[in-house]
This record gives sequence, C-alpha cells and structure tokens, in this order.
Amino acid sequence: MSFSNPGPSYGATAQSGAFLDQALRQHMLRVYNYMGLGLVVTGLVAFIVGTTPALYVPIFQTPLKWVVMLAPLGFVLFLSFRLQTMSAGAAQAMFWAFCAVMGLSLASVFLVFTGTSIARTFFIAATMFGATSLYGYVTKADLSKMGSFLMMGLIGVVIASVVNIFLGSSALQFAISVIGIVVFVGLTAYDTQNIKSQFAENMDQESQQKLAVFGALSLYLNFVNIFQLLLNFTGERE
Repeated sequence: MSFSNPGPSYGATAQSGAFLDQALRQHMLRVYNYMGLGLVVTGLVAFIVGTTPALYVPIFQTPLKWVVMLAPLGFVLFLSFRLQTMSAGAAQAMFWAFCAVMGLSLASVFLVFTGTSIARTFFIAATMFGATSLYGYVTKADLSKMGSFLMMGLIGVVIASVVNIFLGSSALQFAISVIGIVVFVGLTAYDTQNIKSQFAENMDQESQQKLAVFGALSLYLNFVNIFQLLLNFTGERE
C-alpha cells in the first residue's frame, strides 16, 4: 500500500495564502494612507479658513454658508454613482477635492469651539475609530448581518438631523449625537470588514486603486461623523 505525499500541495496552498495576506495588507495600508492624507487635507483647509477672517466672513456670514454645508453631500452622491465608471486617477482627484470641500465645511468648528477641545475630541475620535476598525479587520464574526440595521439607523439619524434644523431641540440633538456615534462606530467595523472581503489578489491595478479610494472614502466619512458628533459632548465653546 502506498500513500501520496501531501507536502508539496499543502506547501503551495500555504504559499498562496501568504501572498494573499501580504497583498491584502498592502491594500489596507493603501486605504488607510488615502484616508489619513484626506484628513490632513481636510484639517489644513478647515484650520486656514476657520482662523482667517478674510476667508470665513464672506462664507459663514452670508447665504454662501448653505452651499458650503451642502456641497460635501453632493460630492458623496456623485462619487457613489460615478466611481465605477471613473478612471483611478479621476477617482483620486475627486477624493482629494471632496476632502478639501469637507475642510471648508468644517471650518466653522474653529469659530465655535476652542482649539484645545477640538484637538482633544480628534484624539478621542481617532482612538474609537482605530479600535473599531481593527476589530472589523481581525474578527472572524460576519458583520454583514448588522449592515442593514446600521443603514436604517443612519437613515434615521439623517432624517432627524434635517428635522432638527427647523426645530432646534437640544434634547433631540443629544439623542441624535448618541445614536449617531453608535451607528458610525458600528459602520467603521462593518466597512473595514467589507473592504477586506471585497479585495481579490487577481484584481487589476486599476480596480484595486479605485477600490482603495472608495474604501478610504467610506472610512473617512465614518471618522468625520464620529468627530463631529463627539464635539457635541467634549467640545468647549469659545
């Protein structure tokens, strides 16, 4: 009786798995690099505009502020519907433009909150984001099951936020902030796992670049929303 030697087959499988793990790590690093650089662009634009009266007065003391506040939403919708048909270069350009526009919109936080509290809130948000994104990356649990609930929560937060623009209720704003933080923290873990699961080693370079940009956009939006909602609790007003 003879037995075949499984060693070479097992070794080839293990080697293939190692290559896939390395490619996946490089892909996730690219996603986080895009996101991190996007936050740098946003922060610089927000700081420069928010601390320069010649820039923020014509924007935030005129009806132009509504255009600035709604522009990021327009960018997100445009990118969501058109990203698949864009080239990788165009997708990156739109991402950087979006980060700059978001910075313009967030410049108002420097007019409302102290610099110390903004920095403190940023580090709290970064810690929360980092922990939940790491969980989404390493967990073996299937987080797709909670995706529909998180999306329903997100829709509810958006609708409530729009309604509260007209109501101006502090109690409703408190509830929106608490629920919103929970939703975006959950989405951070969910999106991280989704980015990981969408990656395939045999994808062409163009597709990988676009996937990295779209993944960075998803995580970027989660972080920015966590930061903004946390400011309602930890921000100290000027």
